[in-house]
Amino acid sequence: MTRITKMRLAVLCGAALVLMAGCSSLKTPATADVAVSKAAVENAAGAGGVEFAPVEMNSAREKMALANKAMADKNYKLAVDLAAQAQADAKLAQSKANSAKAQAAANALQDDIRVLRDELERSRK
Repeated sequence: MTRITKMRLAVLCGAALVLMAGCSSLKTPATADVAVSKAAVENAAGAGGVEFAPVEMNSAREKMALANKAMADKNYKLAVDLAAQAQADAKLAQSKANSAKAQAAANALQDDIRVLRDELERSRK
């Protein structure tokens, strides 16, 4: 083997290693992204997203199912994209749920204040 042939072989081996490392690293980020998005969907459901933001929760769950299917099909780029969309929908659902709960608490507080004012007015008479 000549020196040039050895260099070509070394370059090809190096390129093959880089290509294999690139392909294998695609699965790891996709798996992590899908796992993080799944956790976000579960958190949103636990925060009342199903009750207060059902459209967003359904969208998040559908996109998670599609992301899982893409993972099974080894379409990691699509899985990452769908997982990100599912996570965004889940965060929106959780925000809407938190906002609705805060609004309900504020309304209850206003009602309590109104009752206290009425009681105060009655006691003055």
